Amino acid sequence: MFGNLEKIHHGSMVVLKKTGVRLCHPEIVDLVKKHGIKVRGELAFFEEDQLMHWVNKAPRSFQVYGRNPAYDMTVGENSLELAPGYGAPMVADFDGLKRAALFKDYLDFVKLVHQCPYFNINGGILVQPSDLGPDESFPLMLFFTLTHSDKCLMGGAGGEKEAKTVIEMLGMVFGKEELPVKPRIIGLISTSSPLQISRKSLETMIVYAQNGQPLIISPGPMSGVTGPVSLAGHLVLANAEALVGVAIAQMIREGTPVIYGIQGSNADLRICQPAAGSPDSALIVAYCARLAKMYNLPSRSGGIKNDAKSVDVQSGYESMMMMMVSCQEGINFILHSAGILDTFMAMSFEKFIVDLEIIGMVRHFLKGISFDGDRLGIETINQVGPGGDFLTQEHTMEFLHGEHWLAEISLRGTQLQGTPRREIKSRIERKKKAMLETYQKPDLPNSIKVELKAYLADLGINL
Repeated sequence: MFGNLEKIHHGSMVVLKKTGVRLCHPEIVDLVKKHGIKVRGELAFFEEDQLMHWVNKAPRSFQVYGRNPAYDMTVGENSLELAPGYGAPMVADFDGLKRAALFKDYLDFVKLVHQCPYFNINGGILVQPSDLGPDESFPLMLFFTLTHSDKCLMGGAGGEKEAKTVIEMLGMVFGKEELPVKPRIIGLISTSSPLQISRKSLETMIVYAQNGQPLIISPGPMSGVTGPVSLAGHLVLANAEALVGVAIAQMIREGTPVIYGIQGSNADLRICQPAAGSPDSALIVAYCARLAKMYNLPSRSGGIKNDAKSVDVQSGYESMMMMMVSCQEGINFILHSAGILDTFMAMSFEKFIVDLEIIGMVRHFLKGISFDGDRLGIETINQVGPGGDFLTQEHTMEFLHGEHWLAEISLRGTQLQGTPRREIKSRIERKKKAMLETYQKPDLPNSIKVELKAYLADLGINL
């Protein structure tokens, strides 16, 4: 395995030296040039020693802090943090019928994420509300996340203006001087494959890095379309883009927390569309984790990526494969862990609930088998003997609770109220309703809410 990682690394170094990366921001071009990187126009050409000098300055792990310390996260080393779906413009129902996402959907997802113990982070673009204008969209999403959850924060899309708005709003809640000391939000930087980083992405990098907030550097090439059709070539390209992003973040501010991420997939070239839930995509996830370990960087990838159009058998087997591979390979930060359908085009409340079941199953499996105490049960086995039963034994009573994973929506036994699919849907709806009905809004001092509302009003956003 290590030999293959070295091949990928060497290939990336050759590409960066010979072809370079287009950096679509004059300040960043000047910055890399200042640090001795060869530049021709917007193209930057990196020597291996130059690049790795900066990559090696990134921390192996870092912390992100929630408004409630119970949700503080460590990202890197052997940690695993989950984040829900991100960026979908549509909402799909159980049968796959889609509609444009609304702000009410966003707020309901914020509440569901806040209720779920698997997530220490909330917000970002849980869905992209169609009923909000482009200038008010992310400020309002951030405001309602801050006022409806006290977990760590996921960043949104945009450029310099949007990133500065984020920092200003977080400064009102946490103190701007404290942000570099206790980071609160993770920004997502997607490269523009092949071999480009857009101006907006670089603007966001500058603002986040200058203020000490972590960044995910996440190339997403599609094999055969925006990346080589061979998976090995795909990894060479994506790795080159990721390493340049990591290095630039360190040039902006040494020690900036970064997450190495490859979120690419292959394409089904019969229809020229992504195949996000394919075993090829799972292999890319595996190599993302391995490359990040080689570079001593935290990793991001995976999730419950799938190409299914509804909550059905395809959404189940593709999502389970992607989540299991992500967790077994040791991905540190898994975005798109719940709710995504149709190759990132839609979020589904029903799929969100199903994915919580998947996460619970995978977590239970990875926990392994405990051999503590009397779990071997040798004395009980001897007492029961051949042909006996264990149902009434004290050993069963002692370890009954917590030993096995208990399904909440999966069907077992023979007592069904209707068809299996209808019963599954009913259980999903009951769990979603219970989570929303028991949601309790965390406290936020009124003085902070007043300040945030005044800031939004200055932006022309009136609540």
